[in-house]
Amino acid sequence: MNRLAGVIFDMDGLIFDTEMIYYEATQIVADELKIPYDKALYLRFLGVSDEEVWEGYHRLFDETFGTEYVQQFIEQSYRKTLEMFEAGQASLKPGVRELLRALDDAGLPRVVASSNQREVIDRLLAVSNLSHEFMEIISFEDVVRAKPDPEIFEVAQQRLQLPKERLVILEDSQNGILAAYAAGIPVIMVPDLLLPDEELKQKTVAVLDSLVEVPSFLQRFYN
Repeated sequence: MNRLAGVIFDMDGLIFDTEMIYYEATQIVADELKIPYDKALYLRFLGVSDEEVWEGYHRLFDETFGTEYVQQFIEQSYRKTLEMFEAGQASLKPGVRELLRALDDAGLPRVVASSNQREVIDRLLAVSNLSHEFMEIISFEDVVRAKPDPEIFEVAQQRLQLPKERLVILEDSQNGILAAYAAGIPVIMVPDLLLPDEELKQKTVAVLDSLVEVPSFLQRFYN
């Protein structure tokens, strides 16, 4: 990595401990509707856009339950997730506020680049009083192709107006790492639910246990 000038944050599983809430909300609704769903199925779609997840559910369940019933499952799961977010159940991951303060002290701008919908991103940031911490938010609505396509990170780099080699991406998922690598932007992985294999590790600058470790790691690149 070169001298650091800006930071791109993923959101789900990185800033917020949301992945289990997505799973729990969907599992509650699936149980109510008698749809065969479990954590293994949830993990199959980890790190992709909502649109791709929903398409996957239709592929898996339409033949058995019908398109309208599966759409009901999707919509109820989405509403249940938002209810849980509004109730403040998506806790901040350890080290978030400390990292943001360190980046403030270093004068480094940052953006959020998430495959989630803008409505969800805005709600989560507002509930945790983090909306002011990011100069831009790039969401699912701002791109044509979701991660692992590099488009979302390329848009983030354009918004920051900084060279790729002077940026770093913070990511937790395989698709996020692949997208960062394809974009040619250095990436640090902070794993959430799934650990990287050796091949994925080779595509990162580092794999750190939590955001708590990030400030000291980055310090060498902006001093």
